[in-house]
Amino acid sequence: MNFCPTCGGALHLEPVPGDRLPRHVCRSCRAVHYRNPKIVAGTLPFLGERVLLCRRAIEPRLGFWTLPAGYMEEGETVEQAALRETLEETGAEVSLRGLHCVYSLPHVSQVYLIFLAELRQSEFNPTDESSEIHLVRHDEIPWTEIAFSSITFALQRYFSGESGGVARTFIGRHGEAP
Repeated sequence: MNFCPTCGGALHLEPVPGDRLPRHVCRSCRAVHYRNPKIVAGTLPFLGERVLLCRRAIEPRLGFWTLPAGYMEEGETVEQAALRETLEETGAEVSLRGLHCVYSLPHVSQVYLIFLAELRQSEFNPTDESSEIHLVRHDEIPWTEIAFSSITFALQRYFSGESGGVARTFIGRHGEAP
């Protein structure tokens, strides 16, 4: 951040009373501007014992496999963002079944929220964002071609049986052992 969105004045980092981190403060109007992590919302769509994977048709990680997920937009709930991203990336309609995992990537200032989502039907199709879409069993997952550590975490936890049949939300972060 270089300029104040309020008045256009120059910003600089300085301590703010009662805050532990320096913040962007406008030299003109003295408005304080915070930089916060981005929320990535998505789903782990399933049908029976298979999950829906997408091959990325866009950067980053073009050609690698992922779950449908993307940045939350202003004015939408995290659930709406997860449903929208799933439809945009797979053409599939799903029903959310609960929050599956929260995964933090502090080095890139992102937090992933992945919901379990049951496919309403087995209809899906490639989109501008996904060149291929496939329902796969655990033994068919291309583990070395998964695009992001957050997606590996979500898939591993889904197939691990760690929940013991009880609804559970898993929490992890980049760089943490699975």
